[in-house]
Amino acid sequence: MAGGDYLLAIDAGTGSGRAVVFDRDGKQLGTSQREWWHKTDPRFPGSMDFDVEGNWKLICDCIAGALAQAGVTGSDIAAVSATSMREAIVAFDREGREIWACANVDGRAVQQVRELKDAFPGVEEKLYRQTGQTFALGALPRLLWIRQEMPEIYEKIDRIAMLSDWVVARLSGVITSDPSNAGTTGIFGLKERNWLPDAMTAVGLRNDIFPKACETGTPVGKVTAKSAIETGLSTETVVVVGGGDCQLGTAGLGVTRPGDCAVLGGTFWQQIVNVDPVLIDPEMNLRINPHVITGLNQAEAISFFVGAVMRWFRDTFGQAELAQVSDPGQAYSLLEKQAKEVPLGAHGIIPIFSDVMRYGNWYHAAPSFLNLSLDPEKSGKAVMFRALQENACIVAARNLEAIFTLSGQRPDQIVFAAGAAKSAHWSQMLADVTGIPVATPVIKEATALGCAAAAAVGGGLHSDLAELGREWVRWEQTFEPDVSLKSSYDQLGDRWASAYAAQRGLVDQDVTTSMWKAPGL
Repeated sequence: MAGGDYLLAIDAGTGSGRAVVFDRDGKQLGTSQREWWHKTDPRFPGSMDFDVEGNWKLICDCIAGALAQAGVTGSDIAAVSATSMREAIVAFDREGREIWACANVDGRAVQQVRELKDAFPGVEEKLYRQTGQTFALGALPRLLWIRQEMPEIYEKIDRIAMLSDWVVARLSGVITSDPSNAGTTGIFGLKERNWLPDAMTAVGLRNDIFPKACETGTPVGKVTAKSAIETGLSTETVVVVGGGDCQLGTAGLGVTRPGDCAVLGGTFWQQIVNVDPVLIDPEMNLRINPHVITGLNQAEAISFFVGAVMRWFRDTFGQAELAQVSDPGQAYSLLEKQAKEVPLGAHGIIPIFSDVMRYGNWYHAAPSFLNLSLDPEKSGKAVMFRALQENACIVAARNLEAIFTLSGQRPDQIVFAAGAAKSAHWSQMLADVTGIPVATPVIKEATALGCAAAAAVGGGLHSDLAELGREWVRWEQTFEPDVSLKSSYDQLGDRWASAYAAQRGLVDQDVTTSMWKAPGL
């Protein structure tokens, strides 16, 4: 490896930037994180601009902090790569300067989604078959918005790229895009693993703004002199194409073979199965993304706000538990300890929060608890907490079953990672609800680890990203399902599905307000 013995991963997430230093064996040595917020332009409702200048300074601070904690210098870093939230895009002019950027949560293009559906009937369905994406989170409505609302910016666009690509460009001066992140734009082909200029032409947009597509792990150059001054890295450090946080996270979990399966239990829960590049969902319920592993795609279903709902519940009903701990995260354990005593089924309480994935018609019912009892023993916070945990597993299981049915494959185990996987009780529940063994890794937040693996491949330490992901992952525990509980959980799932359908109907009637709707619905 050129330039040193260590690897640097940069993670540009929804709520923060982070830098993590690893050694050549995948051991984490130092990390630093800085929170950031996305600015709303008061002129444009739903907008969430990404502050490239301010956030780059925060990333540089993170790099300095991670190097210091690891006890290494910039010249010790052999290779650096980047990962990021998906769907966030950056527009560059001919000089490579950023002229517009938005975060993944940007929702300004509601009207443009409607315009595209009305003006070009059938195009969304056609593009879904090519890209695995709908207009809901895609780049086409945003680009149409720029053309309509900021025509002077639109005319100056020379290239668009994703946020991880922006980090790579800041470091190396080279603008590229990787399939895993670019694939979330809806203008990037699943089979081709490349941009689809015809997708732009079909809706009357410019088709000449795409950078070169490069696979994750491809070296694109070295840190520029300017970036070396800003970051403290060496001009000998190799800069490597990274990828989307979800896909690099699964690579860091060793989910790199066809049929491998993971549930990532964070603010949103993502259910992911590696699938063949020709697979598509004729019902448009599932999202299909390119994996960072060449030759594989991932069928993905998203459970909305699972972690956010748990935090809301803790902050609203768990004041007594919060008062007992110094770290707010420990309050979850106290609530769960009480919930363990609650019998399966949580005395009939039905939580209404996230629906199963319905990508082509993506909206949720109003948040609520149904079937509460006036008996405090049957509807107290322990019972409700148990109901929320069960419901998260039920929705995940139903999303996974949809993917298994579509792919014709069923995995031998589910890899459970991210914050929810810290709970052994929840991990066991997921195994019981799905009927599939659940394995939890030692490193549960694996996005940075997968990013470091990409850096290792690009820096010449290893030749195969998939193999390295499996080599680096270490397992903490495996939870075998209690088969005697499966039918009871299936019945709970059926009751929940009936109740949820009725609650969605109330949204359709404008009686209640959806927890979340895709733009344009």
